[in-house]
Amino acid sequence: PTNSLSLSLSLSLSSSSLSHRIQRLKPTTEQSHFTTPKKKKKTFNLYFLLNPTLCKKISVCSIPISLHVISLSFSLSPQKMDVWSPSVAMDDEFEKLLIRMNPPRVTVDNASSRKATLIKVDSANKHGSLLEVVQVLTDLDLITRRAYISSDGEWFMDVFHVTDQNGNKLSEDDVADRIQQSLGPRSRGSFRSLRRSVGLVQSADENTTIELTGRDRPGLLSEVFAVLADLKCNVAAAEVWTHNSRMASVVYITDEATGAPIDDPDRLGKIKQLLLYVLKGDRDRRSANTAVSVGSTHKDRRLHQMMYADRDYDVEEDVEEENGNRPLVTVENCLEKGYTVVNLRCGDRPKLLFDTVCTLTDMQYVVYHATIIAEGPEAYQEYYIRHIDGSPISSEAERQRVINCLEAAIKRRTSEGIRLELCCEDRVGLLSDVTRIFRENGLAVSRAEVTTRGDQAVNAFYVTDASGHPSVKTETIEAVRKEIGLAVLRVKEEAYSSSPPAQEHGKFSLGNLFRTRSEKFLYNLGLIKSCT
Repeated sequence: PTNSLSLSLSLSLSSSSLSHRIQRLKPTTEQSHFTTPKKKKKTFNLYFLLNPTLCKKISVCSIPISLHVISLSFSLSPQKMDVWSPSVAMDDEFEKLLIRMNPPRVTVDNASSRKATLIKVDSANKHGSLLEVVQVLTDLDLITRRAYISSDGEWFMDVFHVTDQNGNKLSEDDVADRIQQSLGPRSRGSFRSLRRSVGLVQSADENTTIELTGRDRPGLLSEVFAVLADLKCNVAAAEVWTHNSRMASVVYITDEATGAPIDDPDRLGKIKQLLLYVLKGDRDRRSANTAVSVGSTHKDRRLHQMMYADRDYDVEEDVEEENGNRPLVTVENCLEKGYTVVNLRCGDRPKLLFDTVCTLTDMQYVVYHATIIAEGPEAYQEYYIRHIDGSPISSEAERQRVINCLEAAIKRRTSEGIRLELCCEDRVGLLSDVTRIFRENGLAVSRAEVTTRGDQAVNAFYVTDASGHPSVKTETIEAVRKEIGLAVLRVKEEAYSSSPPAQEHGKFSLGNLFRTRSEKFLYNLGLIKSCT
C-alpha cells in the first residue's frame, strides 16, 4: 500500500570477494523501484555483510553464496515518517546485528616472531574498538612492543607484538577469548557524560566506589583515609593520581563491620559531605560540586576522564618543564588524505599505549591508522586521526589542546619520586596510619596503588618531599621504614625509567622516523599513500 511501510530484501551476488565494510546511505528523495510511484517518499538503504558460515547454507538458483551482501531497502511516505526515526536503541540493535554476523576474529601467533607473541584482531569497526582491545591487553599486564593499526571503512585490522612483564612470549590460552568478549555487543551505559568532583556509585559486585578530585597538597591523602576510617569504612582498593597541582582518586570501600557495600543514603551523604570539606581545604573552590555517579567505567579510563574534566592539562605558556621532562608531541595535517597526523615520543613505560589511545578516544577522535614502536627505553607512536565527524583538526587552538592533553595523559601516570611497597596483613585504618606517618615525616604522595589480596594488603606509594621534588633524603626514608616496619615497607627500584628522551636540536618530527615503517606497512595494504 502507498501509505504504509514497504520492506524488500534482495541478495547481491558476486563472483569476487566483497570488501569487509558496511555502507549506510543517507536518505534520498529518489523513487524506490520497490514502491508504487504515486507519492514522493524517503528511501533508506542498508548494506551489511553476511556471516560466511551462514552464506554457505544459502543458495539462489543453485548458485552457492560464499561471501555476499544483503541489501535492505524500505520506503516511508511523508505522512508516515514518524514510523521510523534514528534512535540510540536502533543504532544499538544495528550494531549488535553487525557484530553477530561479523564476530571479531582474534588469533594468537607464537611462531612468527622469536621475541614476541603476535595478536591479530580483525573486527567490525566502531568508535572505541581500538581502546577496548588495548584495554584488555593492559588488564592482562601485557607489554606492547610493536603495533600496527589500520581501518578500512567499517572494518579494522590490528597486529600487536606483546610480551609479559618479564619480556617473555605468552603462554596463556585465554587472551583471544577475552579480546573477543570485549568486542561483543555493548550497551551505551559505559559511555555516559563525565561526572564531576566527588561521586558515589554502588558497585554491582562487592564495593562502593568513591571518586575524588581536588587540589593536590601535602597530607591530602592522609586526611581522606582518616575520614574514611572515622566513618567505619574499610578501603579495599584505591588508585590515586596527581598532576599539575590536581588530584584524582578512585577508592573502593566496604562497611567495616559487615564487609558489604555501603548503600544507606544518609551515610553516603555524610561521607560525601566530609570528603568534600577535606578536598576544598581553605582555598580550593574548583572541587565544590558533587555528583552521584551512574554506571561504571574502567578504573584507569575513569581517572583520565576525571583529570581531563578537571582541566589538569591547562599549563601556563611561560612555565618550563624541569630537566626537559616534557614528552615530545607534534600534530600536523596530512592534506592529501584528510588526516591529522599525531607523532609522539617519550620514555617508555607500562600502559603508555592505553593512556594515549584512551585520551584520543575520549576527546572524540578516531584512530584510522597507527604505528607503535616501544622496543627500547623510548616509545614512538604515530596516529592518523580524524574527529568523530570525519574532519581533521581545523584550528590552531584545537591542535594545541590535543598536544596539551596527550602530554598530560602521559605524565599523569609517570612515576615521580621514590616507590615504596607495603605488604602486610590488612586491617582497618592501615592506610590512615601509613599516610599519616608519611605526612609527619614531610613526605607527599604523588601516586598510589592500593590493592587487597585475600587478607594481605599490597600497596605501592610514590613519595616526594613536601615541595614535590623527587629527591628525598635517605635518612627520611629509613626513618619512615623503621616506624612502619622494615620488613613490610621496602624501597623498590623501578624497572622502567621515567627519565625523558635525550633532547635533539632542531624541529622534532616523528613522521620522518616512521615514514619508512608505517607508510610501507599501510601502503602494502593499499590504504594510504605518502603524506609528503
